[in-house]
Amino acid sequence: MANERSRLIAITLDETSIGRGNPDQEHERAIAIYDILEANQFALPSHEGGPYALHVALVDNKLCFEVRSADGSRLVTHHLSLTPFRKTVRDYEMICDSYYKAIRSASPAQIEAIDMGRRGLHNEAAELLMKRLDGKLVLDFDTARRIFTLIFALHWRG
Repeated sequence: MANERSRLIAITLDETSIGRGNPDQEHERAIAIYDILEANQFALPSHEGGPYALHVALVDNKLCFEVRSADGSRLVTHHLSLTPFRKTVRDYEMICDSYYKAIRSASPAQIEAIDMGRRGLHNEAAELLMKRLDGKLVLDFDTARRIFTLIFALHWRG
């Protein structure tokens, strides 16, 4: 378990840049945020002021992570190009669609094979996110996976 100073205690989404989604999208976003807050390791390099709050926005077609202290004061903002994530998000969306279709009609072995591919792609996305945030944010693999889930939920068309 992460120490209480190296973790996220809040995540907010900028509604002006991200907007509200349909009920399914909002549900996926809420689950992603809940999962992140339940268990995470998150810190700023060379900063001992946690716990942290994270505000996520889309600014000029970039993913914007604004890290705030627990009292809400802004500590740092990082902008990440979405370009390296586009193919992964598109592939992940396709495999998720296949998975949900398979649940209705495929054999357990087929469902398991698709799910293994889905998990593998999710892991690749988490590794990409960690690489893109290297030196900017300190997070563990599971937190990176959950943040990718949130990134995906922001793009999901439903």
